[in-house]
Amino acid sequence: MKNQNKSNSSRKDKNIYNKSSHSQNNSNSSKSSKKNNFFKNNHFKNKEDYRLNNESGSNLKLTKSRNSRSNSKLYSANKNSENYRDSKNKKNFEDWIWGKHSVFEALKSERAINRIWCTSEIFSSEKFYILLKDLKSKGVLLEEVSWKRLSQLTLGAAHQGIAIQLACTKTTSLEKLISISKINSNNPLILALDGITDPHNIGAIIRSAEAFDCKGIIIPQRRSAGLTGTVAKVAAGALEHIPVCRVVNLNRAIDELKRNGFLIVGLCGDGKIPISNFDEKSPLVVVVGSEDKGISLLTQKKCDFLLSIPLKGKTSSLNASVATAISLFHFSNN
Repeated sequence: MKNQNKSNSSRKDKNIYNKSSHSQNNSNSSKSSKKNNFFKNNHFKNKEDYRLNNESGSNLKLTKSRNSRSNSKLYSANKNSENYRDSKNKKNFEDWIWGKHSVFEALKSERAINRIWCTSEIFSSEKFYILLKDLKSKGVLLEEVSWKRLSQLTLGAAHQGIAIQLACTKTTSLEKLISISKINSNNPLILALDGITDPHNIGAIIRSAEAFDCKGIIIPQRRSAGLTGTVAKVAAGALEHIPVCRVVNLNRAIDELKRNGFLIVGLCGDGKIPISNFDEKSPLVVVVGSEDKGISLLTQKKCDFLLSIPLKGKTSSLNASVATAISLFHFSNN
């Protein structure tokens, strides 16, 4: 009996133990599930925050990259504009000489000079005065400028008050040109250019003039491009075979040519005589003006005839070099 009671009590205790352990396990499992749910929720929440942070970070990176691209474009644009300004301001000084001693030796050696810039002190100095005055009388363009202006022209070089630009060939005097033109020719043809400042036009005109047996070319000292390297390049070697005269005053030169038996004809859009109707047999001087301004009014009055080139299309005018080539072809076959 005692043993039976003891076994019953042990079963009760066991049941109580099992019950308590089960409830404890249930509570532990519920706690762990709650804990797991907590971590899971936090995990998803953190994951969402991570995604948002990543998205905002990528947007930030995208904005940064866009800004960097725009900045790089702006930088490249600024760099290109700076390069353009530098290339625009950059000069070709291959045919320039400056400095008192270098220029003086170049003038003494009678090198072909296109243009001279000097200060008033240099021009009036005993060393340079006679040389510069003689060159000016021969048609070389001489400009008296300030020291500051000369520094601008030479881009800050040590010019010592004088700079020169060499010509690609020597010029000849008007008297010599007239005498050369009449050798082996009864009706020589001379070309005079009035106000053509584009060196490419001058070069093309020289090339056409030599091709059609023109005896020489007259260029005024002012309002004209000089015999620079560009002119020589466009002329393609023709400048070596035709004399060029550079005069101080074109109208005075025309008067001198008239006294030597030359007939003066001007190419003009308003000319009353078509070039095809002109058949005068005489030594000729053909005056050609610029495309935009044409021959000056005073020079037009000096002309014996004003000729026009009839145009059939809608184009109102021709390039100066093209008009010259057409006229020279007509006169050379006249």
